[in-house]
Amino acid sequence: MNHRITAIDTAQKMIKSLGLPPAQQNERSALCLLALLNLTPGKPWADADNPLMGITPIMKWVAKHYGKIYAPNTREPVRRESMHQFCDAGLVFYNPDKLDRLVNSLKTVYQIEPATLALLCTFGTPSWHDNLTAYLAQRETRVARYAKEREQNHVPVKITPGKDIILSSGKHSELIRAIIENFAPRFAPGSVPIHVGDTGCKWSYFDAPLLARLGVAVDSHGKMPDVVLHYVEENWLLLVEAVTSHGPVDGKRHAELAELFAGAAAGLVHVTAFPNRATMGSYLPESPGKPRYGWLTHLLT
Repeated sequence: MNHRITAIDTAQKMIKSLGLPPAQQNERSALCLLALLNLTPGKPWADADNPLMGITPIMKWVAKHYGKIYAPNTREPVRRESMHQFCDAGLVFYNPDKLDRLVNSLKTVYQIEPATLALLCTFGTPSWHDNLTAYLAQRETRVARYAKEREQNHVPVKITPGKDIILSSGKHSELIRAIIENFAPRFAPGSVPIHVGDTGCKWSYFDAPLLARLGVAVDSHGKMPDVVLHYVEENWLLLVEAVTSHGPVDGKRHAELAELFAGAAAGLVHVTAFPNRATMGSYLPESPGKPRYGWLTHLLT
């Protein structure tokens, strides 16, 4: 008996039984499920486990135990076309150990949801079909509860009076909110938000027509600053980078922004925003008297 083939076939049937569409009933998703359950070839479903696993560890586990080698550039299909669907269906938790972890964090992990694990451990037993029926009847309730828990960690940002947007949870989003709600009213009163990025969606808010009227056309591949504000009184475009994990504006980034905003009819002002002095201190130049390129720094404490 080929235990590898048997386990993969069973996992694919399991995915179908759990109600996922045909697009997810493939070998890749089956291998992801087996990894999340730590079900090596020949291991009984009753002994399934639910370790915390990131995308790369999942791919390495699959290669080690099932001999399926995924190239590094297939991380995104694994994440977007298997793991996202598992999360949406309520089978898998996303960063259950830290709900406010940045969306693009290298520490991102997934874990089989406890009720799903309990169900799958009964596969092959007389109670399987009754358990599956009860599980499917309660799934929508579990998915809604989990979504509500995650939503409580999201960061609301007031763009203009009566206009709010929701950013992903995390320190980066908290800093972006401080830029919009604290920095702008104090140092650029009357400024108008044009773009607000997010780790979960880099185009969370974008007033393309206004930017076009100011002489700038940006496509979806343009690497925009975290926040772009039009300071109307001075006719300045404030290009703000929020520093929590990535560095401030340096010479290379300044050149990228100069090219991106080359046609701007407004003046360009580069702003690097830090959440506190400790974060700023970690980026101070090693040699006194040689400041980094073009900082107009604001400490949001």
